[in-house]
Amino acid sequence: MLKTKVLLTGNFGVGKTSLFQQFILTKFDERYLTTIGVKVDKKQVQLQEDLIEIFLWDVAGEVAQDKVPNSYFMGAHGIIYVFDLTRPLTHQNIESDINYLKKIAPKASIKVVGNKKDLVDTERIEQIVERLTVPYDMVMSAKTGENVEVLFTNLATEIFENLKQ
Repeated sequence: MLKTKVLLTGNFGVGKTSLFQQFILTKFDERYLTTIGVKVDKKQVQLQEDLIEIFLWDVAGEVAQDKVPNSYFMGAHGIIYVFDLTRPLTHQNIESDINYLKKIAPKASIKVVGNKKDLVDTERIEQIVERLTVPYDMVMSAKTGENVEVLFTNLATEIFENLKQ
């Protein structure tokens, strides 16, 4: 079984912990839970005939160089950068954040996802993603679970393919 390290990162309050809980435990908690430092858990993902174990790191809410220790990103196979579809401030620095992540974890597959799809109408989502300065992978809802499994299956598949090369 292949073991992988995946980090959830992005601004505070974008739903990283909710995404973590939805993926690992299939649950959602309405209370805002601030992550202090990092929280780690694991879950297995079946990819056709291959089983991958994802060690998911929920990193306290910032990407900024002075907030999150670079050592968290060492050995990362994947990074999920989460932004909040309801808060424009959380997608203003995406380009510089992604460039920084590529620099400190050059081999990691990076997925950019908009969270809280359940709170925004389709027209507004289209306006938001049109203005993004980096390609995004999907919009999702940690609350409803929409696209959560798809996100992790896609990331696990990409990591698996990268490691086979």
